[in-house]
Order: sequence, then C-alpha cells, then structure tokens
Amino acid sequence: MSEDVAPAPVPALAEAASDPLPATALAASASDPALAAPVPDPALAATIYGPGSASAALLAIHGITANGRCWDTVAALLPERRILAPDLRGRARSSALPGPYGLRRHASDLAALLDADGGGPRTVLGHSMGAFAAVALAAARPDLVAELVLVDGGFPLPLPSGVRSAEELDIAALLGPAAQRLAREFADEDAYLDFWRAHPAFARDWSPAVEAYARHDLDGAAPHLRSSTVAAAMVQDGGELYGPDWYVAALRGLRMPVTVLRAPRGLLDTEPLYAPGALDGFLDLVPQLRIVEVDDVNHYTILFADRGARRVAAAVDDRP
Repeated sequence: MSEDVAPAPVPALAEAASDPLPATALAASASDPALAAPVPDPALAATIYGPGSASAALLAIHGITANGRCWDTVAALLPERRILAPDLRGRARSSALPGPYGLRRHASDLAALLDADGGGPRTVLGHSMGAFAAVALAAARPDLVAELVLVDGGFPLPLPSGVRSAEELDIAALLGPAAQRLAREFADEDAYLDFWRAHPAFARDWSPAVEAYARHDLDGAAPHLRSSTVAAAMVQDGGELYGPDWYVAALRGLRMPVTVLRAPRGLLDTEPLYAPGALDGFLDLVPQLRIVEVDDVNHYTILFADRGARRVAAAVDDRP
C-alpha cells in the first residue's frame, strides 16, 4: 500500500543549513563485503551537518555520480540532527580511492565510517544508487542500521526493453547528461554550473544547494576542470541495480523498518525510475515496507527542491 506523509512546516534553507565539515573514517578490506578488519588508509571523506553532539548521526548516502552535498536541502530541514554524508569511493573527495567498486564495497566503506563514529544502530538514508548501498549495508551489518529511508531507489530496476541481462546495459546511455559530463572538460566553474543549469531536472529548481553540490564535484584546474566521478565506478555500480541474486536475498533478509519515497518523474524530468504501483510488487520481499508517494518532483528534486526535501525530512522524523 502507498502512503502519503504530510510534513510539518520547516525553516527556510538559509536559516537551517549548517556548515559542512570534512571528515574521514577507517576503510575496510575490499575482499570481504561483510567488513574485514579495518585499516587506517584509505578513508572516505564526508560532510558533517548539524550540531557537534555525541548522539548517533544519521547516515545519508548519495547516488551513482553524485556526492555528499546532495543532502544540503534535507539537512537544512533537520537542523537538530547530526548527519554524516560521505563521498563514496570514486566520487568527489573520495575519488582517488581505488576500485574495485560495487555495492558491497560501498557497504564495507560505510560500515567502517559508522564504526569510526562510535558504531551502534542509526537511521540510514540513501538516494538512487545510494539506497541500494544502504540495503547492502543493512544486510552486511544490521547492527548499524535501525531504520532505512530509501529515496527513489533501493529496489531492483526493470531492464529496458530488448535488454536480456544487466551485462548488456549501457549504463552511461541510461544516465544521460549525468554520465556524459564525465567525458568533458570545462573551462571554468561557471561553465560547469551552466551545464547543470541546462539539465532538464533543474529547469525550474536551480538553487544554492544545487550550485554547492555541483562545485563539490569539480576536480582539476581551469581550463581543464572535470567531474570527479570515476567512470569505472559508475559502470560497476550501475550494473548491480537490476537485482542480482545476492541483492534480492539482502532485501528479503531485512528486518528493520523500511520506507521508500517515489518520485513521479525520472532523471530527465520524464519517465520515472519506478512506474506507479511498481514498488507494491516488492511487499512480498519486504513486508514491513512503507511506500510514500511524493508529488511534483523528479529523481533529483525529491532531494534538492524544498517540496521534495520536506517529504524526505518528514519520513526521517516520521512526522504525521
């Protein structure tokens, strides 16, 4: 069953936003998805939002070519909550961390981040591919996950028409402009911001949060600026979003509360990742699943636009 959540009024972004700070944590061995003994290097970089308290932080995981600053708008609506928003391996400030990549490698990295933060169960949010990484983390280390909030992701995507297996997919073609930018250079920061301003998803929703997210992604020096996302990471991670057997088993084994928020429009502000009613088909796998329909957003603006971020924040706080 789908469920609507009406969020309570929240402060404006400019009033609620906190200054993100860099952070690092121990990273785990790539050979064991269940997390081998941690080693001191390499380490994920993260943005920390909210008060400097000792309370257990929320973990917020970004999407396939994104970075931790995608959570700026949501974090501004939860000013009392401490939030860890890492840059995943192969992205932004963690782009130099080597492969292999994949959802279980990310889960291992994320478990090390939470262990370094004191361990213990906490709410884990994930957007897009980050929602899949959140499920992988919950399966490998359920002791670290009290609740999952999955934002337009986390459930196996349908294969495009005519494609028989994930191995046949052209991940870059499916992602459109977000992937195309990885092969480009930009003369200066303004040129890169102009690229994002022209993206169909942000046609009516450009904001300081989108600009900060875009700037955080840049690597190199003018006139040879480029996105920091490693193309190989995008391809390897993208191939695991279509329901390999181990992932379906991970979903089936979830025992904590799970909420998924669905956007009615997709990456290009057109067809959604999940058709209306498609998420209901996963209730047999995850009986405790709560489905929240979010109106008038696409795959990006469910996080970046205030109207979408309010719904995500409401799901975190479980406000009526």
